[in-house]
Formats: sequence, structure tokens, C-alpha cells
Amino acid sequence: MVTPKDSDPLAVDFAALRVLRLVHDYASFSRTAEVLGVNQSSVSYTIDRLRRAFGDPLFVRQGAGIVPTDRCDEIVREAARLVDEFVALSAPRVFDPARAEATMILSCNYYERATLVPALVRRLRAVAPGVKLRVITSTVRGREQLSRGECDILVGPVQIGDAGFFGRRVLSDHYVCVMAPDNPLGQTPLDIEGFAAAPQAVVTYGGNWKSRYLIEMEDAGLAPNMVLELPSPATLRDILPGTDLIATVPLRTALSFGPGLSIVDCPFPAPFEIDLYWTARTHHSPMHRWLRGVIGHVATELEAGVVR
Repeated sequence: MVTPKDSDPLAVDFAALRVLRLVHDYASFSRTAEVLGVNQSSVSYTIDRLRRAFGDPLFVRQGAGIVPTDRCDEIVREAARLVDEFVALSAPRVFDPARAEATMILSCNYYERATLVPALVRRLRAVAPGVKLRVITSTVRGREQLSRGECDILVGPVQIGDAGFFGRRVLSDHYVCVMAPDNPLGQTPLDIEGFAAAPQAVVTYGGNWKSRYLIEMEDAGLAPNMVLELPSPATLRDILPGTDLIATVPLRTALSFGPGLSIVDCPFPAPFEIDLYWTARTHHSPMHRWLRGVIGHVATELEAGVVR
């Protein structure tokens, strides 16, 4: 039975707008229900109520999926801003790290986990032992994770210029070659031809990310002599010793391997930046502002500690 309240836009609450936002982002009622931990019928009921309130179908069937109407796109765009601002408004205005009990979610990838996260965890345990940090993998979905509220902070070599996102630069880096200490290729500087011909262990990051030195090589009409393909740099410290292979990774990744490998300059250094992003949902939160400051401080110390 439809009641007058069902068709009253002023009866729409922020919980319903959050459901709408998630269905829009995931293009799925079932996935939204899974994320929220509710029955799919609950999601369907909420969307039906919003359809009556806004006088629009919001989503229409297309093939096996659903697509939003133009009006739905407009509503979600404005609703997302309203929800984020309300969450920010409801956040406590005082934050004491020593007494805080909270969980914050950081989205990043291998590079950040190997460089920033270890020092960040040590800092949190020292000054905010009640703060829990959940680290999730962003791959190429970091922007969507941040937009959907799946994470509080995104850190990585990404650029987001959309309204509603805030960002700051935290690190700069470039690519170097790593190899066994007795590898003859490390005895003299590598030129472009020697580098391209060298037997290489190439990290493909599972096909989700292409290292920038590979893009520079392609632009120069070259390709690496790939002998070994790996989804992650994590095992390079164990693989390279005792072989003639070289691998190309960011400098700070190479430094995280420890003293067992030689590091030499790469003819394609491909410098890049690591940025930190957040949204209006946490922009004014003292707790999240504090965490962003801690990450920035850790990054500054890393920058200062790299003399190469």
C-alpha cells in the first residue's frame, strides 16, 4: 500500500540515499545488499520508495543488468555530496589519538604497503594504540572505493581531479634496476640497448597496472627481454640471487628488499608521484585529518632518508 509519506521527498533519509548511491555505483541490487549486509528485498523496497519520492524510475533494465536514468545520475551526484557533508558534520570535533578507539581504512597497492605502511603502523602503535588500520588493495579501483566509502584514504600513483575529492602529494620516486651482486650487468652503467637486451624478470602486477618504465620503453620502440613474468615484486629478493636476471622496480621498493641485491640506475627512470586522496566525507574530521598528517609526516621522513 502506497502512503502519502512514500511519495514525499522530505521523508527520504540519508540511509536511503546511501542505498541509492551504492546501487548506482555497483549497478547491482544484489551487490549493494551484500555490501550493506541486508536482504536484496530490503534494497528493492528502498529503491521503490525513492522512485515514488522522486517520480522517476531511477534504474531501467538493459540486457542482464541495470542502468541509471539521467535523473538518477543527477540525484546521486547531489545526494553523494549531501551525505558526505552530513557525515562530516556529525563527526566529533575533538580527537585524542592516545584515547581514540576507531578503525580507518587505507586503500593502496604493493608499493605503498612496502614503503609507507610499515612506518605508519609503527607510528600508530606508538601514539594511537586504540586505532586499527585496515589496508585494502586498490589495483585500479581506488577512486571507486573512495567514492563508495569503502576506504577513508587512497594512496597511490593516481590523479583524481573530480569535484568532491581532495588530494596532496606525499612522495616522488623513479625506477631502478636490481640484480644479484655478482651480476656482470651491474659492473658498468646500463645503456638503453644493453638494458633492453638483458634477461629480465618483469613485474606485471597481475595485468592491472603497467609500470611507467615499460611505457617509456614502448614510446622508444623497445620491449624488455622478458625471461620471467611475475604478478608482484615480493619474491624478487629470493629469485634474483644466483641468476643473470635483472628486474626494474621503484627505488623505494628496491630499498625494501634489503642489502642482498645490487641497485643500479635504469636508462628509463620514469619518475612518478604518489598522492594521497580523500573525500568530503572525511575532509573535516579531526581523526582523519590527523591520520592524513601522520601519513604525510611518514612520507616526509622517507623522502629525507633517501640520499640516492
